[in-house]
Amino acid sequence: MLSSITLARKSQSFVVPAAPASGETLELSAIDHVPGLRHTVRSLHVFRRNGDRSADGARPAEVIRAALSRALVEYPAFAGRFVGSVAAGEACVACTGDGAWFVEAAAGCSLEDVNGLDYPLMVCEEELLPAPEEGVDPTTIPVMMQVTEFTCGGFVVGLVAVHTLADGLGAAQFINAIAELARGLDRPTVAPVWARAVIPNPPKLPQGPPPSFQSFGFQHFATDVSADCIAHVKAEYFQVMGQYCSTFDVAIAKVWQARTRAIKYSPEAEVKICFFANTRHLLTHVLPKDGGFYGNCFYPVTVTSTAKDVATAGLLGVIRMIRDGKARLTLEFAKWASGDVKIDPYQLTFEHNVLFVSDWTRLGFFEVDYGWGAPSHIIPFNYAHYMAVAVLGAPPMQKKGTRVMTQCVEEKHLNEFRNEMKGFF
Repeated sequence: MLSSITLARKSQSFVVPAAPASGETLELSAIDHVPGLRHTVRSLHVFRRNGDRSADGARPAEVIRAALSRALVEYPAFAGRFVGSVAAGEACVACTGDGAWFVEAAAGCSLEDVNGLDYPLMVCEEELLPAPEEGVDPTTIPVMMQVTEFTCGGFVVGLVAVHTLADGLGAAQFINAIAELARGLDRPTVAPVWARAVIPNPPKLPQGPPPSFQSFGFQHFATDVSADCIAHVKAEYFQVMGQYCSTFDVAIAKVWQARTRAIKYSPEAEVKICFFANTRHLLTHVLPKDGGFYGNCFYPVTVTSTAKDVATAGLLGVIRMIRDGKARLTLEFAKWASGDVKIDPYQLTFEHNVLFVSDWTRLGFFEVDYGWGAPSHIIPFNYAHYMAVAVLGAPPMQKKGTRVMTQCVEEKHLNEFRNEMKGFF
C-alpha cells in the first residue's frame, strides 16, 4: 500500500428517492429466497474521466448522487428494506424509501499515482468501498455506493449490493440506469420489471444439513490471458471437436485443471466446478418481451469428475466437460421448475473440492458511463473465505485479453498453481 496518499470520506448519508415512496411490500421469488444469497457483492469501478464533461464543472460524486436519487424512483426496492425471515423463506422488500447509503470521498493523489488501481492494489479496497455506520449490518441495506474523486479528475465507484435483490445482470441494469440519468436522460432506456411471481416456485424440498463455512485460507492470484491465446484454443477445439467454445470455457477449464493438478487430490476423488447460468432465455414465455427483469434468474450448473480425469485430460477434454454441463441447463432447470428433483440444486455446499466460477465480462458493468466515459477497469471482490473462487474479468482498458482472478488454492499450493497457469498461457 502507498503510505503517502491520503483518502478522506467527506460525507456519508442515505440518498432517498426523488419522489415519495409507495410503501408497498414486494414479494421475492423462490430463487431470491435462497439463504446463501443474503450476502453482499462488492466491486470497484475505475473511471479515468475520458469523456468531455469536465467543461461543465460537474463533480462526479454530485452528479451520481443526484442520479441515484432519481433512479430509486424507478427502482424503489433498492431504497427499501428487507422484512421477514430469510431463513424461513418469507423475506419481502418493503418500499420504505429509507434510501441507499452513499459516501463521498476524496483521494490526495491521481489514479496514475496508484497505477490506475491495477494489481497489486496500492490502496486497500476497504478505503474505497462504502461501509455503513458502526453496528449496522450491511446486508440490511440493499445497495451502498462510494464515489472517491482523485486529483486527476478520475474517480472510483465502490459498489456494495445485496445479492438477494438482484443477480449480476440485474445489478448492472440498475447501475446503468443511474448512469443514463447522470448523462441527462429523462428515463432509463430499459424499464425495470419486478415480476418475481413468474419465477418458478416448485415445492420446497426437505432442508439438508446446514452448509459448512470452514475457512480454507485460499490465496489470491490473478493473471491475464491474451486474446491470441484464447483464439488459438478456440480454433483448436473447433478443429478437433467440430464445435465452438467460449472464452469462459477455455479460461475456466484451465483454472479447474491447474487447481486440480496443484492440489494433487487422490486420483478417484471427486472434483467439482459450479457456475451460475442465466436462465432468462428459458422463461421468455412469462418474462416481459422487452427485458427489464432484474431479480435473481439463474441456475447453479455443477460439473463433476474425478481428479484423475481433470488432471490428465488434455485441455480440450476439460473444455468438453464444461460444455456438456452447459448443455444440460435447459433440462435440469425444467426438472427443478416442475419439482422433479430430489435434492435442491440451489442448496450449495462449500467444500474444498468445489470451485465456484463467475463471469463479469457480460453483465453490463463495462458499458456504464456516468458522462465521463466507460470504466477503464473493474475489480470484483465476490470472494469468501469458505469458497474456492475464480472470476473472469478484463484487464485495464489499454490491455487486451481476459483477466482471471482466483482465490482457490492455499499458500502451500500457490507456486505450483501459478506455474500450471503460466505454463499454458
